Amino acid sequence: MQEKNTLVAQIVASYAARPDATVDSIVALTSRLTAELGDSPAQATALAAAPLLPPSPNLTPETAITRDRIFCLCCGKGFKMLKRHLGAEHGMTEEAYRAAYQLAESYPLVAPSYSERKASYARSVGFGKYDRNTAEVE
Repeated sequence: MQEKNTLVAQIVASYAARPDATVDSIVALTSRLTAELGDSPAQATALAAAPLLPPSPNLTPETAITRDRIFCLCCGKGFKMLKRHLGAEHGMTEEAYRAAYQLAESYPLVAPSYSERKASYARSVGFGKYDRNTAEVE
């Protein structure tokens, strides 16, 4: 039994060192490992088959979008763009984030004002007007 506890402690300690590890995920991992390495194979099989639920959002998807910020549903922090934050802090891709909170594929992960500013700049410098099919070859 001591070997199992040591193994669980080593695995959990390694996981806890990750920057995206939360208290809830550490507790869930500890419980799962303890059950899987325990003496009850039926309980371990049932626990392994059960998916880990995403954390409950701190905000609703409707209130998470403001003109200048998009708020992360996991932690509630506001950003101009969520992609880097999701990967670095939560270890999630954009698709995984949308799936975890049942968000539509069209749900924005960039603040509206930032997106409009970038699109305006692209139009002002002429991006998107070049047609490869009609361009002359020199």
